[in-house]
Amino acid sequence: MIISQELLSASQIAVRDCMGAKQNEKILIVTDEPLRTLGYALWEAVKSFGNNVLLTEILPRKSNGEEPPDEIAELMKKFDIVFCPTSKSLTHTDARRNASALGARIATLPGVTEEIMIRCMNADYHAIAKRTFALCALMEKTSVIRVTSPAGTDIFMPIKGRTAHASSGLFHKKGESGNLPTGEAYLAPLEHQSNGVVVVDGSMAGVGIVQTPITITVNNGYATEISGGEEAKKFKQLLEPHGKDAYNVAEFGIGTNDKAIITGKIIEDEKVMGTIHIAFGDNKSMGGTVRVASHLDGLVKLPTVWFDEQMIMKDGKFLI
Repeated sequence: MIISQELLSASQIAVRDCMGAKQNEKILIVTDEPLRTLGYALWEAVKSFGNNVLLTEILPRKSNGEEPPDEIAELMKKFDIVFCPTSKSLTHTDARRNASALGARIATLPGVTEEIMIRCMNADYHAIAKRTFALCALMEKTSVIRVTSPAGTDIFMPIKGRTAHASSGLFHKKGESGNLPTGEAYLAPLEHQSNGVVVVDGSMAGVGIVQTPITITVNNGYATEISGGEEAKKFKQLLEPHGKDAYNVAEFGIGTNDKAIITGKIIEDEKVMGTIHIAFGDNKSMGGTVRVASHLDGLVKLPTVWFDEQMIMKDGKFLI
């Protein structure tokens, strides 16, 4: 397999800078056929630093959050660093959570393309980290987040007491994990308490770029009505097999990566600076109580955001 020099360089940044790989650390790469090229690029990058590395390929999962095979889940516990370049996300799985709890540093790269890897891994992750941690500190002093947008979003999400998470791109401490490429501050709103309307006008996980906005009515923490065009139909089809928990308001996040652009791949889209995303489904990975094999993020463009009474973003521009 031929790996371009640009992709190899981006992969080396992921190994050396983002994960802070040390010489004696063992590294596992879990990939699948659609992302095999990225899996091999990371393998080559790790080899170039002289680390002990194992690459394994699984069959693609059916949904974001579906568990990998038990054997892979056990394998993930035995390594210092784990990369998961897979077509469906392993972020919100017990396999990832259990390996993190034992100290593995884990980077999930769901659906990442060569173009996304090259563009976003060349961002200044120290600047992204500073931005992201500052937002997390503010969120943890907040009781209620409100978001409005020109497309019609108007939602209140109580968050008091919830821990905010910084996907800063620097995962150097035992047990740290997040997406690569990355750049977002996020948390799980309190279950059963969010109310309002979310209008997804950027992109939706599993659907892609949204041409006709998806309007989602939220009552007491659940999506109760979904309307729009073909994208709304597709979104409903993705939710239906997983039952009521898939409709749970799972996440509020703010993008902090100034290199990211909207491409229809949610792994990049949700990191775009000047956007927010609201996800439905599993929130256990971020301190919530809902475990379901589905986690779907919807991107809102040009948002105005309040942390309690403080407006921290207006029409997609940070005020802080």
